[in-house]
Amino acid sequence: MLVILDCFTVEPSGLGVPPYLSTYVRNAWSALHQARPGEDVRYLTIDDVRWCLAGGGPLVEPPESDPLTYSTTVNRDDAIQLLRDAEIVIVIAGDAVPSVHLHAVNGSLEEIARALACTRGSRYLLGPLSTYALAAPAQYAGLFDAVHTHTVTSGDLLLGSRQPAAYEQMRRDRTSFTGLIEQMPWRPIAELELYRGCTRRKFCDFCNEPAKSPLVAFRDVDDVVAEAAQLYAAGVRNFRLGQQTCFFSYRHRDEEAIRALLSGIRDHCPDLEVLHIDNADPLAVAAPVGLRIAKLVADYCTEGNCAPMGIETFDPVVIERNNLTCTPEILRRAVEHVNEAGAARGPGGLPMLLPGLNLIYGLPGETHRTHAANLRRLAEMLDAGLLCHRTNVRLARPFPGTPLAALGAREPLPSAEHFDSWKADIDFTWDLPMKERVYPTGLQLPGLHSYFIGQGGTWWRRLGSYSIQVVERGAAVPLGTTADLVVTGHAPRLIHGERLAPTA
Repeated sequence: MLVILDCFTVEPSGLGVPPYLSTYVRNAWSALHQARPGEDVRYLTIDDVRWCLAGGGPLVEPPESDPLTYSTTVNRDDAIQLLRDAEIVIVIAGDAVPSVHLHAVNGSLEEIARALACTRGSRYLLGPLSTYALAAPAQYAGLFDAVHTHTVTSGDLLLGSRQPAAYEQMRRDRTSFTGLIEQMPWRPIAELELYRGCTRRKFCDFCNEPAKSPLVAFRDVDDVVAEAAQLYAAGVRNFRLGQQTCFFSYRHRDEEAIRALLSGIRDHCPDLEVLHIDNADPLAVAAPVGLRIAKLVADYCTEGNCAPMGIETFDPVVIERNNLTCTPEILRRAVEHVNEAGAARGPGGLPMLLPGLNLIYGLPGETHRTHAANLRRLAEMLDAGLLCHRTNVRLARPFPGTPLAALGAREPLPSAEHFDSWKADIDFTWDLPMKERVYPTGLQLPGLHSYFIGQGGTWWRRLGSYSIQVVERGAAVPLGTTADLVVTGHAPRLIHGERLAPTA
């Protein structure tokens, strides 16, 4: 018996926290099936392990949801026994960027070590945590028999690997995902990778993608469509083209290849519920072809879609110091292109496609003027009447192998002290009024499902990329309930709503 232990992953180019089904999980599933035909392969999450170690239950009192055991699988009651009996355990883990999730807590190194303490079989590591393990071998000594930094195949399973496998090899390994999906009680959103590497000529100093894959390698359109069809046959109805640096740069901004990709997925997955994208280089979106590609996305994808763009900073000094190639003027044009293509609302009340913004503090060259520049440029876009789906503000984290990490210890920058207040400035002067604009009071949102119960009430959403969260205050609605809600209020990162009475 073989086990995949998913401790969840977060990278700039991809998300592997349930309900997102990461490329790493499917890669490990295929490699194990090809290496050991006929073997029983079980999928576990770190939540399963926590469930067992807590005595077979959640760590908070119902009806409140427990983030530590939220994503348990059908195997949760047997998780420790499965780890003990497994001949092989592949651990998938690692955050390349800081992340906080309402309903999930990624597995820590301490938790992974505790989970593996009972394992008698071989133990392999896959995912971003591998980079940290190689950078600090003493800290991870004796924990894993082999480390795979990017991919694992049936041919290198026992040996470890430091380079991503060729897409053709991964295609040969790929097998049916039905047995995997059946072990997940939730409805997954499958991340689909289009390519590796970054198509920019100059790489941003903080980005891990060039360190992860210094050369650009594109997948064939028919390979991506074939994988989507396999997932669809296994029951998956939700997809995100998200495991790459820029959707718009697929095949070097090849408009017809992108049309073939989107139409191919639509043809092979006729009853899909979600087709979204992730990551968009504003340089590509701002180009004339970027507007045409944005219109393709709006035409072929489902509503509520987001094209997150990394301006990172509006401060020209920080842009220069960190090899950033997007200027405020380019970003503005890119935002305008996405608004022109996708601001129209779909049948579910949401715009078809809106931009998202990524801002990073803590980069070399930062001063108090950096924050002032960010606020000024955001205010200009707000005054211009533009729409934005979401804004992500975070502190830079040096990832091993990047120029930012090579700088080593530095004098603290202003954001080390002021990050919380600076983020609050953006929340209340930009994000809150934008929520009021995109989701006006009285807007009806049909087909939401309840997915989390906390002290503040019940949280509702649709599946999708950075889907808006609607909080029904003071309610404890059973998880998985479907209802229509009306918007009643706003906060910087969410909106408030009330359920509509069902019609007769």
